[in-house]
Amino acid sequence: MKVTLKLYASLGDFLPPSAERNAIDVDMPDGATVHEVLHKHHVPMETCHLILVNGIFTPLTSASAKRLEEGDTVAVWPPVAGG
Repeated sequence: MKVTLKLYASLGDFLPPSAERNAIDVDMPDGATVHEVLHKHHVPMETCHLILVNGIFTPLTSASAKRLEEGDTVAVWPPVAGG
C-alpha cells in the first residue's frame, strides 16, 4: 500500500533528496504501523513530538499500534522551542 510521509523542520533531513514539499510516497505492506513507516526512514522515535495521521493527533505511545490504510498521510514534527 502507498502512504504519504511528511517530515517537518529538522526531521526533513531523514527524507531522500527527491522529496518535494517535505513529503514522499512510501510503499508499505498492508497494515503497517506509523512506527514502521518512521523506522523505514531511520527517524528516531525520540525526535518525534507531534504525529498526525490524516490530520488527527496520534500519541507517540500509540505509534506502534496505529495501523495505516492505503492513502493515509503521516505528518511528524520534532519538539520546537522559541520565544
